[in-house]
Amino acid sequence: MKITPKPNKQANIWYKNYMVLIFVIGLPVLVVVVCIFFIIYSIKIQDSTVRDDWYMDGKTLYQDASRDKLSHDLGISGIMRLTQEDQMTRVRFELNYPAQSLATQTFSDGTPLTYPKSLSVRISHATDNDKDRDFIMTHQTDNSYAGEVKLDPTPAKYYLQVSNDDDKNWRLVQHENLPKQNIAFVPLASFDEERSALPDQRSRRPSADKSF
Repeated sequence: MKITPKPNKQANIWYKNYMVLIFVIGLPVLVVVVCIFFIIYSIKIQDSTVRDDWYMDGKTLYQDASRDKLSHDLGISGIMRLTQEDQMTRVRFELNYPAQSLATQTFSDGTPLTYPKSLSVRISHATDNDKDRDFIMTHQTDNSYAGEVKLDPTPAKYYLQVSNDDDKNWRLVQHENLPKQNIAFVPLASFDEERSALPDQRSRRPSADKSF
């Protein structure tokens, strides 16, 4: 008598088939979980805010250099002096005007020379925006300004900006490795006329009567 083997019903159960578990169920579930993770990540951990004079025009990103140009045209410069006291850093700033402007008591554009009541300071860490600091320096006497800020003691590269937010809306920028005691601020040399003019290349042109 021939015995016919009974079919193995256990092998046909779908939830015990590894191909179904991996490719039909596992991969779609994994994709859904990863998508949910990135959605939560993008909401909670947003991109840091741009800390400079940038603006959008359509789909193009531009940088506004008008304040840098104004500080160059007015000949404004300065020295920042930082002194560590306990947990705070005392900041003193010497705002320097050109000697000619001091003699005539007018700026190069003819407006009266005045010292702002306060100056805004931005100290931006090169990579970690949690270490960025903004504060105000108030006018003391003559060309001297003072303020205080709590800086991270870890040595690192920082971008510094001193600006006047009044009618004369200028700014001075510098980058330095902090901590440091003295930082010099000078106008950007890229606005110098001799730098903006293209060099004369006529002497390098091939002669018109050169024969080939």
